[in-house]
Formats: sequence, structure tokens, C-alpha cells
Amino acid sequence: MEGNMPHQVVRPVTERVSKDGLVIPIIDFAPFLNGTPADKHAVAMSIVEAFKSSGFLYLKDHGIPPSMTLRVFRASASFFSRPQDQKDTLGWTTPQANRGYVRTGREKLTRVDDDHSQQDDRRAKNPDMKESMEIGREGAEGLPNQWPDHLDDAGKEFKETMLEFFGMCKELHVRVMQAIALGMNLPVHFFDEYVDKGDNNLRLLHYPAVHKDVFKNNPGKVRAAEHSDYGSVTLLFQDRRGGLQARSPEGTFVDVTPFPDTVVINAGDLLARWSNDTIKSTKHRVIEPPKVVGEDDDESDTYPERYSVAYFCNPNTDKFIEAIPGTYGEGEDISKAKYPGITAGDYLVERLSATY
Repeated sequence: MEGNMPHQVVRPVTERVSKDGLVIPIIDFAPFLNGTPADKHAVAMSIVEAFKSSGFLYLKDHGIPPSMTLRVFRASASFFSRPQDQKDTLGWTTPQANRGYVRTGREKLTRVDDDHSQQDDRRAKNPDMKESMEIGREGAEGLPNQWPDHLDDAGKEFKETMLEFFGMCKELHVRVMQAIALGMNLPVHFFDEYVDKGDNNLRLLHYPAVHKDVFKNNPGKVRAAEHSDYGSVTLLFQDRRGGLQARSPEGTFVDVTPFPDTVVINAGDLLARWSNDTIKSTKHRVIEPPKVVGEDDDESDTYPERYSVAYFCNPNTDKFIEAIPGTYGEGEDISKAKYPGITAGDYLVERLSATY
């Protein structure tokens, strides 16, 4: 009878980007959220496999409605269209806070293997061509967000939208970390106590339209320089223009093509360190957006503007991070781990101090 038929485990991987040895799968997260234990395990293994091989994946059916993402992009575009002097009053202050507006040219993303002289040289010669708005956990003592709610009704709506979205992304982060735990043969709630505060960073990004000569006359000029992310994982919501590229094992850059209603998730440096480098934090960059077929004038002398929304996930700032059990060889001797333990907050401040 039908009721006695065995359950068929879902196959969560449906499509992928594959080039030059870099494979980025599209993984259906619904079976992890609502499926059987076997379904959850299949999704978890797919996620960990992707993080071990490429450090990147696309997640669909992740629980954040497309209508919410659309609201966020519209609110972001409205914010960046404000007069420059208004945005400057909401300016970014310190690495400890990591909240507020960052004008074009201030930031230069860095790599974990850069020394300080390289960081300073990169920033001086080729600052990133973007502006951003950084939003942290609301209510953190002494670290207020720089909201525009005192400016007008649109500012109030902006705050409301971003707080709602922040909460949704925080919940997705918890779920993804549960999947990683299960895929690494750890208790499913292993990471819960590390991520329950939501010490994360919501970054709204605007890459303004740029004259083509900027790139033609400045070889190596990019929207955002090659870098790796700093925390545990990043949730990236792209617009349809694209521009994101990940470095392949062959040293080439591969387009991380936007797929509708998916979120790009990549592992960060702290998760790689936490996993004793069994998980990869892959370097990536943002170049000038390619033209949208049928929309852009081929004779245009400018590259179009681009928007994206990144939610940088981190462990709670007070948590001590050291190699996860099972990642550092036989005997479980922590001295065999590649990296010494470090408090999550100290690590992130160290990386942010080199960025601005």
C-alpha cells in the first residue's frame, strides 16, 4: 500500500555554476527546514560539501520571501539617492561599532594574507568604487545604528524594513549553521550558543554608474577588490546585473551569476579558521556589471549602477573560537590545530581596522 512505501530522500542539488574547477551548486533548503531527518541530512551534507570544495553555494527556498527582498532593495536605492550631506551625517565611526554610512573611496577590502604595507598601498592606489550603509544588531550597548528615521517618513520606513530583514537573516544564519553542524557530524545545535545574539552586519551596497574610460585607462580597476569575507558565512542578495566573481582553483575568476530568488552563501575566514581549514573561504571580487541583454544601449559610454545586499554573519563577539572537534587529527590534541584560539570580536575588529 502507498502508506507503507519507503520515503525517498530528496536530492537537494538541482543546478550549478561550473567552470575552471569551481563548482557552485544551487541547494534547495526547504527539505532541511521541513523535511524528514534523512532529508535534513542530505541537505546538510550538500552544504558542507560545497563549503569544502568551493566555499560558495546558492540557496533557494530559504524562507525569506522575494517580496521582502524587493522591499529591501527599494529602500536601499532610496537611501543612496539622498543628498550626500544627509548621508555623511550618518557616517561610519569605528571598527568596534561598524555601523553607519561609508562614502565612495573610503573602504579598500583586504585579504587575510595581506600585510599592513600591502593594505595601505591598495587603499591609496585603488580604493573600491562603492558606497555602503552598515547596520548592526540593534540595542548593542554603546554601539547605536545610524538610522535616518529622524530625517523624514522615508527614513522611518527604512529603519522598519531593515530591522525586519535583519531578523529574517539572523534566523537563516542560525539554520545554516545548524546544517553545517549536522554535515560535520556534530550535534545539530552545536553552533546555536555561538550565534544566538546576532552580532552580525547588514551591509547595503551601491556601485554607482561608471564611465567606461575609468576601467579602460586603469587596468585592474574593480568595483570591489579581491578579498575574502571575515566572519562565519555571508548571505548575499544580488540584483540582476551581477558582477560578482569567485576565484577558481586555476586562478581565474568565474562569474557568480545571479539566479532569481536565491541567496549566495559563502564561507568566511573565521569559519575556515574554526574548521581548521577543512572549509574554504574563497577569494572573490566585484567587477563592472555586464550589460543586461535587451535593456542596455550597446553604445552607452558608462557601465550601469549596481546594488547588492550582504548580511555578514559572525559568532557572538564574546565567544572564544578555536578548532572544531574532529578537524585536527587523531587524538583530538588541540595543539595540532593550525590556528590559536581567538575571541570573535577581537578577530573582527582586527580585520576591520585594516579595511578602513
